[in-house]
Amino acid sequence: MSGSIAAPGPRSRLGRTGARVAALAARLPRSALALPLALLVATVVLVINETSHASSMKALSKLQQRAEATVRLQAVLRRLLDAESGQRGYMLTGRKVYLEPYAQAAADTERELAWLAGFFRDDGVSFGLLQALQPHARAKLDELALSVVAYDAGDRERWIPLLDSESGRHHMTALRSISAALLAREGSHVAAERQAVFDNLRRSRRGVNATAAMGILALLLLLRKSAALDGILKRHTQDLQAESQRLDAEVQRRTHDLSELARHLHTVREDESGRLARELQQELGALLAATKMDLARLRRALSGASPEVLARLDHLRSGIDSGIALKRRIIESLWPSSLSNLGLVPALEIQLREFAERSGAEVRAELQPIELSDAVQITVYRLVQEALTNIAKYAQARQVEVSLAGEQAVDGVPLHGEAPASWVRLAVTDDGQGFDPQATQRSAHGLRGMRFRVEAVGGRFSVHSTPGGGTRIVAKLPPPAADASRSMPA
Repeated sequence: MSGSIAAPGPRSRLGRTGARVAALAARLPRSALALPLALLVATVVLVINETSHASSMKALSKLQQRAEATVRLQAVLRRLLDAESGQRGYMLTGRKVYLEPYAQAAADTERELAWLAGFFRDDGVSFGLLQALQPHARAKLDELALSVVAYDAGDRERWIPLLDSESGRHHMTALRSISAALLAREGSHVAAERQAVFDNLRRSRRGVNATAAMGILALLLLLRKSAALDGILKRHTQDLQAESQRLDAEVQRRTHDLSELARHLHTVREDESGRLARELQQELGALLAATKMDLARLRRALSGASPEVLARLDHLRSGIDSGIALKRRIIESLWPSSLSNLGLVPALEIQLREFAERSGAEVRAELQPIELSDAVQITVYRLVQEALTNIAKYAQARQVEVSLAGEQAVDGVPLHGEAPASWVRLAVTDDGQGFDPQATQRSAHGLRGMRFRVEAVGGRFSVHSTPGGGTRIVAKLPPPAADASRSMPA
């Protein structure tokens, strides 16, 4: 029996299954290369975004500067045209209001040329064209200034030729030609840089698309691995549950077998004690009785013998009486004769009366005569006996109450289909010093023995006690029909 209980097979298989699941769960993420792939994708996205952003920002900055350069270059021509229009309007009408655009154009033209010189400094071709444009612009402004001065001086011979001079048209033609060249060159630069922005955006788009595709692929791989792992874990979980259920059933079966075996051994022990008590009563009792009778005949036959011989005979009779008393105590410890001869209630009353005489405590009993099986009767008797022993040793109680009665339910649960039969409720209560049931659980062998006796016949056992509050022991035992169904053949 013990060999089958200690068999390690199911536990070992359960441990090996759990180890395989853990190893598989640890191996799958490494095979998927989840972390390196995630780092690679993140690095690619970062490089593409930062490179494209830097390149695009640089190109956009150049485009903005070139757009401003184009505006300023066009502003130079517009200022010169405004100056010429203002100069002609003033000469034709003589009104000073026309000189305002002329005066403003001269200052703005110099400012714009200075900015353009700084912008085209790093571009040799464009800077050369600007160097060629500047003399024509200044010459045109000088010509306009001379004509205005001559007009103000009233020198018609000077300002009329200047107004109709070929030199002014030459300068304006050169300005338009050089400006057109610069604008065309800037337009080509703008187109190239715009194309560079488009190229950066295209590369960024391709990179982001490729990265997204890699991310989707990695996600699909991860989902596939995760689905495979979930399937494996589900199967192993089902296997573990099945194994756990099988082990639980095995534990319950073996626990039931052990309980049945312990109940059988308990029954055999009580039966053996009863058999031994009967043999002692019959065999040893008859032998001692016959010996005592023979000794009495011998005493009468030797009535005239010496006092020493008579003293020896009296001593022998006293030894035989002591042997008879010892035999009775041994028989009572093995199997109470009062229980067999008088019944349960009288046997309990005798036991309680002897306890009251020994301990001096006040004992109150409420015992109802109830029909019980032999196994339950001896259980009740031994339970009371053990409880009284514990009270005498530890409780220091002044009052003890013992009750034995029937009830139609156990713990508030009615007996379905067994209403006519009563369960037996035995309670032993004292007002002693009590104890903490949790603190004494490991060392309370007497309480364990009582619990085992009650549960062996299918009953329920409980102990209620607090330090200084006394102790109450309650046992609920099955009726004869229920107990008979639980009994085992000896």
